[in-house]
Amino acid sequence: MVVGDIATGTEVLVIGAGPGGYVAAIRAAQNGLDTTLVEKDAYGGTCLNYGCIPSKALITGADLAHEAGNAEEMGIHADPVVDMSQLRDWKNGVVDQLTGGVEKLCKANGVNLVEGTARFKDENAVRIAHGGEGQGSETIEFEHCIIATGSRVIQIPGFDFGDEPVWSSRDALEADTVPERLVVVGGGYIGMELSTTFAKLGADVTVVEMLDDILPGYESDVARVVRKRAEDLGIDMHFGEGASGWRDEDDGIMVTTETEDGEENEYRADKVLVAVGRSPVTDTMDIESAGLEADDRGFLSVDECRRTDVEHIYAVGDVVEDTPMLAHVASKEGIVAAEHIAGEPVAFDSQAVPAAVFTDPEIGTVGMTEADAEEAGFTPVVGQMPFRASGRALTTNHADGFVRVVADEESGFVLGAQIVGPEASELIAELAFAIEMGATLEDVASTIHTHPTLAEAVMEAAENALGQAIHTLNR
Repeated sequence: MVVGDIATGTEVLVIGAGPGGYVAAIRAAQNGLDTTLVEKDAYGGTCLNYGCIPSKALITGADLAHEAGNAEEMGIHADPVVDMSQLRDWKNGVVDQLTGGVEKLCKANGVNLVEGTARFKDENAVRIAHGGEGQGSETIEFEHCIIATGSRVIQIPGFDFGDEPVWSSRDALEADTVPERLVVVGGGYIGMELSTTFAKLGADVTVVEMLDDILPGYESDVARVVRKRAEDLGIDMHFGEGASGWRDEDDGIMVTTETEDGEENEYRADKVLVAVGRSPVTDTMDIESAGLEADDRGFLSVDECRRTDVEHIYAVGDVVEDTPMLAHVASKEGIVAAEHIAGEPVAFDSQAVPAAVFTDPEIGTVGMTEADAEEAGFTPVVGQMPFRASGRALTTNHADGFVRVVADEESGFVLGAQIVGPEASELIAELAFAIEMGATLEDVASTIHTHPTLAEAVMEAAENALGQAIHTLNR
């Protein structure tokens, strides 16, 4: 028996329960608004279920196994065996705990949860198709709507994710065995995180990248530290090559690539992981019926309050143009949209947005580089502290990389920072806070930092910019 289409109403309808959507829904409900959250797959979205969280869990396991098996210098001798099936189960347990937590938080805050796929009927209503045979559909009318449908992995010609040897990042995170040979297409942050992880788990990894270096968008000396470490792990990297296809072989598959000059190369593998980026999901909702139009890449245009061209419809997260595809950005945008709907005087006006890459070593960045500062009209002053001069870094046996702070020479205001090294993802928070609060180099340098810690390198970098460093040579 098919359930007929019924109609209900809500003040705020949120489409998508990822880090932008569920945060927006909770904040809207906290502001006393009747809020409905629609999700077609899993609470927490791609980040929690198939990206940020499971990848970090897998990275943690790989790091632990690799360090235990490579600590002879410390007098520690071990030969760890990784049970990938058990590691996957542990990783899934972490994910399940967090997804369950998201659902409980939504319910506890009074958010109405609806499972299904939303399509706009017009600018004031959506039709929700419920999954499963005979589950029917319903119409939800809304006063305000927040689109938070996120993004999907980009598929390239010749590599169908439906083919067994071809992995997306999601497939790689669900692996219960380690391939003997893995070709990774793409040297961006997702490709490099997973390349490093599988190399530590014992795979023979080859990376092919169309550009001339890994990690496009990051400064060359930052990428160089990560590339050197990847090479030390045995990862073979080939630049200026685009993947063109693959074919079955008696002992696995053969991945073919081509250069701009038409030169072809071949690499043997058991699996090929395609990690060339993500694209926004705006093509599944009939947004035209609501009067919306995405650009040629699928992104939606919004104002500082995250309103689209249709004033009562908002968009947050990966579907927004000119916004980094970062979970924490989506969450902040979700809060801004929800509070604006509630009548609060808010706008998305953060001074700087931090970003992290969980490679080995990690990367953390925020604000301007030296080149950015010069282009913006500042006269930048730069301070740097190498981790090889950090006592704490040496005691962890992870001393590659550095902390770099960029500031305005005249005012001393911190403009940006680049960290590559141990715990960079955590250390960057101090400098993001410094930029947001309008701190100066002197503020950072004069703040007493705990010894011995990695965070002292932040203080030393600020002192270096001032020409007052004690534990590294002043520039």
